[in-house]
Parts: sequence; structure tokens; C-alpha cells
Amino acid sequence: MKHPNLPLSEMSFEPEFIEGLRKIFEEMIVFNQVLGLKITSITPTKVIAKITMKPDLVGHFSYNRIHGGVISAGLDAMGGLAVMAAIGARHMDEAPMQRLHRFGKLGTIDLRIDYLRPGISDEFELHAEVLRLGSRVASTRMEFRAKDGKLLSTGSGAYIVS
Repeated sequence: MKHPNLPLSEMSFEPEFIEGLRKIFEEMIVFNQVLGLKITSITPTKVIAKITMKPDLVGHFSYNRIHGGVISAGLDAMGGLAVMAAIGARHMDEAPMQRLHRFGKLGTIDLRIDYLRPGISDEFELHAEVLRLGSRVASTRMEFRAKDGKLLSTGSGAYIVS
């Protein structure tokens, strides 16, 4: 639970809040299933997920390179998940299930992706964090990495929260 003097980096979510976010992200947002996005870590300050490469995600058949649209959609989804976590952390005084209902109006209003290297790996790790959570708009930073940790793409996004 939230403590008035506890920094965000030391807060943790209840298991039912994490499971609720996982269900929304991995099951209720069906497109995330198409991408194969699976959450590996949720904290109030950072979210991490993975995508396992599969034939449906290939963008360049000669190199088995992941499609740029998968990278963009994955980073966009992760920015949204980071905002959900930040909103959840802001309202720790509420019950976990009550906080999960705060995401109804969340939507992307701006997204920038920089493709730095070809997306070649058998698994990818996606990271996202909120830079600023305002009353109406949240700003995020995201990373798309190969299994070995090599940075392949970066992203920044703005999300409407009210």
C-alpha cells in the first residue's frame, strides 16, 4: 500500500492488481495476443514484457527480421501499460479492482518510433516508463531490445488519461 513518505521506486502492487493488469493487457486487448506480448514485470515506475519471434511476425523473409509494425505496436502497447501502472500507483489508496477501472479513456495521442538496428532475435524484450503523468496527458519512453540486450528501437509516446 501507499505510504506518504515512500518513493514510487519502493512501492509495490498487490497481486490482484498485477493479475488484473495482466488480464487486461494479455487477454482483453486481443491484438496483444496476436503480437504475443507477455508481461514479465510490473512496478509503479517501469514495465517489461517479451515477444517470442514467430513466423506471423516476420517483416523481411530473407533475414527472419521482425516487422516494423510489430515493433511500433508493441512499444505503443507498452507505453499504455506503463501509464496504467503509473495511474495505479497514483491511486494506491483505492482498492485494486477500483483502480483497474480507471483505464477506460486511455488512448494514444502521439507516438514516435526510432528503428536503430534490424530486429533479428528469437525473443525480444520491451521496456517502458512514464516520464510524466499529468491530469490529462502522460508522456512515456520505451525500448525494444533483442534477447541479448542489444537496443534495436526506441519510442516515445503521449497518452490521453482523462
